[in-house]
Amino acid sequence: MSKILLLQGNQAVVEGAIAAGVRFFGGYPITPSTEVAEALAEKLPRLGGKFIQMEDEIASMGAIIGAALAGKKVMTATSGPGFSLKQELIGYACAAEIPLVIVNVQRVGPSTGQPTSPSQGDVMQARWGTHGDHWLIALTPASVPECFDLTLRAYALSEKYRTPVILLMDEIIGHMREKIELPESYDEIPQAERKQPDCSPEDFLAYATDDSLVPAMPAFGSGYRYHVTGLIHDETGFPKGTPAATLAATNRQYNKIHNNLDDIVEVDYYQMTDAEYAIVAYGGAARAAYDAVDCARAEGIKVGLVRPITIWPFAEKQMQNLASKLKHILVHELNCGQYVLEVERAVAGKVPVTLFAKYDNEPATPSEVLAEMKKAFK
Repeated sequence: MSKILLLQGNQAVVEGAIAAGVRFFGGYPITPSTEVAEALAEKLPRLGGKFIQMEDEIASMGAIIGAALAGKKVMTATSGPGFSLKQELIGYACAAEIPLVIVNVQRVGPSTGQPTSPSQGDVMQARWGTHGDHWLIALTPASVPECFDLTLRAYALSEKYRTPVILLMDEIIGHMREKIELPESYDEIPQAERKQPDCSPEDFLAYATDDSLVPAMPAFGSGYRYHVTGLIHDETGFPKGTPAATLAATNRQYNKIHNNLDDIVEVDYYQMTDAEYAIVAYGGAARAAYDAVDCARAEGIKVGLVRPITIWPFAEKQMQNLASKLKHILVHELNCGQYVLEVERAVAGKVPVTLFAKYDNEPATPSEVLAEMKKAFK
């Protein structure tokens, strides 16, 4: 049985969170993500969960880190300056390998900017916003149904790899409404579970790993005691500042992600089978690109769309493969040019790359994207 609803993207994220088993939200309202907090404030108490509005975005991150350590699946949601405030504790979650999901509904400009206008200006911040060498995952939906699906996937990846996952939305997707078909009950949806220790509490080492390189993570209060720190640590969990310990911890956290790129990195291809040209677009910007590709095809231009769903880690292999098959790549994003830098790096000059940047408070129309295609591919 299923039900058909008309939902905002932000509301679909809430449904995905509940279906994934989220029972704790700590956050602070901020446009254009506030609907996530509002809906979870209403729904979580009915499910035995907890909603807490913290005094700011820094405290919100601290709250969800604590709840995750206690064994809960957790979420926070924010935008703009709130995402900036969360960065220090995102780094802590990376260092301590704490699974959690952060929803960032992007908006225009630094500081308070244009809170109700669409943008994709936080792409590089999602990857590099916190300090030091660190690795995490970021996913970007392009429709309301995908908001639900990618929220489920965010928790599957977060729990599997013990890593923060950023659901990198934009105002277009967060606030638009579309039809979505959801299960009548979420009871049959498989639940992602974090790895549990297979040893006694006396023999437990907090960051000991097997071939997966992902440590087991028992909940605090379950009988397993361990130390949690943002400092470089060894497998006991206690700080260790030697070169060997630093190298081992850094390499393991890198390899647990990058050894599994085929599992983590997802890209959608549209009309790419015989394409001579490609447009690369993601999130809300990709919606106009789909229609523009159809219009271009009707005029005899063999172009397809490459839509990264996993924004980070970057789809390196997929972009390199494009370089050997295409005459030109157009990157369209709602910022002054961020993801295009990664595309250029990956194709390494083997194919021309052109940017169509839109950052004037409005998304591009299909006709505008088509016009840019014609200029780039002439």
